[in-house]
Amino acid sequence: LPPRMAPSRRPPPRDLAELLLRANALAGRALGEVGAALGVPLDGAPARTKGLVGQLLERALGASGGSAAGPDFADLGVELKTVPVGAGGVPTESTFVCTIQLAEAAHARWATSTARAKLARVLFVPVEAGPGALPARRILAPRLVCLTEAQEAVLRADFEDLMGRIGVGGVDGVTGHEGRWLQVRPKAATAAVRTLAPDGDGGLLESGPRGFYLRARFVAAVLEDPAATP
Repeated sequence: LPPRMAPSRRPPPRDLAELLLRANALAGRALGEVGAALGVPLDGAPARTKGLVGQLLERALGASGGSAAGPDFADLGVELKTVPVGAGGVPTESTFVCTIQLAEAAHARWATSTARAKLARVLFVPVEAGPGALPARRILAPRLVCLTEAQEAVLRADFEDLMGRIGVGGVDGVTGHEGRWLQVRPKAATAAVRTLAPDGDGGLLESGPRGFYLRARFVAAVLEDPAATP
């Protein structure tokens, strides 16, 4: 038998126009078709494998992989977010933005935050969700969202409120119900994973890792209208 080929990755796009050309060319194609072209087999993959879908689209679009603090297409300032969508193109879950550095919450500023760096310009790529086999699911029309002043004002307010509460020792009181568009949710494989957060008295306490997520209603709205303020 011939040796198995290593998965391939397209070179980074030269500019925003080339990135959008590539993204639009994927619309309507099945994940299995894209996987086969890149040497990434999807047969037998679990039904809920969002991470695998994201990695596949990174390869297909030529994402550099980005650092934890920067966007996936660093030279273009564009973050890539795959979005599982159900009937009518409605997202089935919230969208992960970034991990929160809890111990630094008291000093965090929106303007220099990882959250802003990730959200300033996002290429959302919807992918069919549902009970069907992963290879048969189709990639839908992408949407580039560049934050408007109005959108950024809401996200900044959410960020400052949530980080402010964490910074004064309220991390365990912050729930996913708070924040208009940006919410805080646990971000760990198991409850045994621990990190440090401010305790409100100048020290640190142990708590579970947290991440910022975009609410599904916000993502649904900008998929329809990039300037939406739901």
